[in-house]
Amino acid sequence: MASGQVGSAVAADATSGVRSDSTSEGSSPVREHLPSSVAGIRIPGSRLARDAAEFAREASSETLFHHVMRSYLFGCALFDRRGVSYDRELAFVAAVLHDLGLVEAYRTPAERFEVDGADAARRFLVERRVPAERVDVVWDAIALHTNTGIATRKRPEIAMVSLGSGLDFSGNDLQQIPSGTREEILAAFPRKGFKQDALSTILSLCRTKPLSTLMHPFAEVGRRHIPGFPVPTVEDLLLGAPFAD
Repeated sequence: MASGQVGSAVAADATSGVRSDSTSEGSSPVREHLPSSVAGIRIPGSRLARDAAEFAREASSETLFHHVMRSYLFGCALFDRRGVSYDRELAFVAAVLHDLGLVEAYRTPAERFEVDGADAARRFLVERRVPAERVDVVWDAIALHTNTGIATRKRPEIAMVSLGSGLDFSGNDLQQIPSGTREEILAAFPRKGFKQDALSTILSLCRTKPLSTLMHPFAEVGRRHIPGFPVPTVEDLLLGAPFAD
């Protein structure tokens, strides 16, 4: 996938007015066990970042939580090697919350899972009085993360979530990550059967809300595995349009 154009971002904490990588105290299980860095990649210690990690861990399975953490770390590894500037707290929050739409508690009957996740993240951030402009960046990062061609034309925090999650999902750009960095990330957050877990989740979405996969890559999985999958293809939509030609 193309890396696109990425630019600089302002690194300011959303709630305290200090730098986004500032460390805050905390006593929750996530705050105790989340490492401060992995493979030399710093994990933000701000209150918002740790609250987001705690929220994601409590909402998600261990396999899914490890995926969102790897997504952040792989995204950072790619961008740090390229010398891209970005708001680390904003990138972290968007990454750890990016798959909430796969969690049953946050699924709506018809929306794409990316929109469900973006909406859940928005509610989480609004409750914590995060400034609207920062909330909007997180919403866009989550809503666009499966559309790399668009996400990589946006600001770096949005691009990073797409590239980092895509790398962990399909291995795209994995060759750009040094083997030592890759091994440390996988040791800190093991995959634990991620492939089969992800496939099961995709099929669950296809079965319970098939129309949310209309013109979505997940529809291909539904057509392959579910007999009589009811979602039309792009060709079906085109040829079924009510015009005479």
